Amino acid sequence: MMDFFSNLDLLMLGSAALSIMLGLFVGMLFGALPGLGLIIGVTLLLPLSYAMSPVNSILMLLACYQGAEYGGSISAIVLGIPGTAMAAPIALDGRQMAKTESPGKALAYSLYGSTFGGIFGGLVLIFFAVPVARFALKLADPEFFLLGVVGLLAVATFGAKDFVKAVISVALGLLAGTVGLDLFTGTSRLTAGYFELYEGLNLVAVAVGLFAFSEVFMMLSARINKAYSFEAHHLKISLTLREALGALKAMISGSLIGSLMGVLPGVGSTVSCWLAYSGAKATSRTPEKFGKGSGEGIAAPDAANNATVGGALLPFLALGIPGSASIAIIAGAFIIAGIQPGPQMMRNNPELIEMIFIGFMATTVGMFFMGKALTKLFVRALVTPNSFLVPAILVSSMIGIYSSKGHFFDLWVALGLGVAAWIMRRLDYSIAAFVLAMVLTPIIETSFRRALVLSQGDYSIFYSRIYSQVIMAVIVGILAVALVKSLRRLRNSRQAATKGQATS
Repeated sequence: MMDFFSNLDLLMLGSAALSIMLGLFVGMLFGALPGLGLIIGVTLLLPLSYAMSPVNSILMLLACYQGAEYGGSISAIVLGIPGTAMAAPIALDGRQMAKTESPGKALAYSLYGSTFGGIFGGLVLIFFAVPVARFALKLADPEFFLLGVVGLLAVATFGAKDFVKAVISVALGLLAGTVGLDLFTGTSRLTAGYFELYEGLNLVAVAVGLFAFSEVFMMLSARINKAYSFEAHHLKISLTLREALGALKAMISGSLIGSLMGVLPGVGSTVSCWLAYSGAKATSRTPEKFGKGSGEGIAAPDAANNATVGGALLPFLALGIPGSASIAIIAGAFIIAGIQPGPQMMRNNPELIEMIFIGFMATTVGMFFMGKALTKLFVRALVTPNSFLVPAILVSSMIGIYSSKGHFFDLWVALGLGVAAWIMRRLDYSIAAFVLAMVLTPIIETSFRRALVLSQGDYSIFYSRIYSQVIMAVIVGILAVALVKSLRRLRNSRQAATKGQATS
């Protein structure tokens, strides 16, 4: 009997390891390919969650998340074209080092920084998730409603260019989140009589439509035969001990900034990597090398990128509040498995949490070795023209959508959302805000209505407790930041118009 259980444990570990390897491979590949990136990689893997255990599906998606954070640096260094928005500052020094010294050395700084940041973010997650969850158990429905509002406002304020357009995107996402049967009365809402919508919009169809299909439309509207070229010499990925130690301070500062920024909803890697780059330059002994091929300028933002993953998972696992579009899609794996992230999950599913912690650290180590072994392969994938990528993405997307629930209706939903997302992207509306609002809608609506039931319609329940008052103060602060950003944007546009008139 003991042999049976030991074999069963080995089987579980083996399947978890394969899930992590698959996630890392897809994440690095899609992160390296310019224009695709993290969200599309996670989106295309999400349908597999229906055929996997909860632990394996979650580990696979988290591995894709981490792998894409490093993968975006590959094209930034080799081509000077960031594979993801988060890799933009890495291109400044990474491309210069690739041209003047060695692309392999630049990729090594990136890989070492990513690994260090991933381990740091994992430790933050392990040591702080449980205390935060214990504190969250003291919160009630009014606080969870307000926390959901904080998440939406933060994404609209910090994660988008135009606050007004981001708010409109949030409103559309909240509307999409209400499709289906009312949680309290059981009446249908916005279903137009289609029984396929009674359970709400299919998360897989929504994610694929908004990100994969819209990206295909963007490719089709550009040059379909577009491809890149690179020089394949000096791709040995290694650093001397002295070089690694020379970048250690930059890795530590980048990891600290990344973890902190990850915890804040709506901020994410794009902000943290720029802050890490600026911080490393300010504290470096050789700031004059930045922009000319500095190893610190590569390692710091890469460490911040991967440390942000652990930081972003902290409020999601402990509070149930996803702080980015990527985490919102990963939340789909929990929802598919019937698991609600938050303090109750931390208390009722400790085995799942332990596996996530262990798997997260194993993913970071696996990323290092896979990066060392396969980065040359990912570099060669950069020459794949869009004419091959578009049909491959379309076919895999449609298979994933249909296999999730077996409804052709979901294909039409994804197509419609894909067209809508393409239009939104061209008009600078926030797709991330839409997805986050849709995922948060059940939490916000349930908490709001339950709180009013408990208080018999008395709205003072939302500001009578000390925890609610603190969160309300945070909301006021975010709104103040949004107002300042809007006024600054208006002033800049007026100044630009005045200069234009003066020139003419």
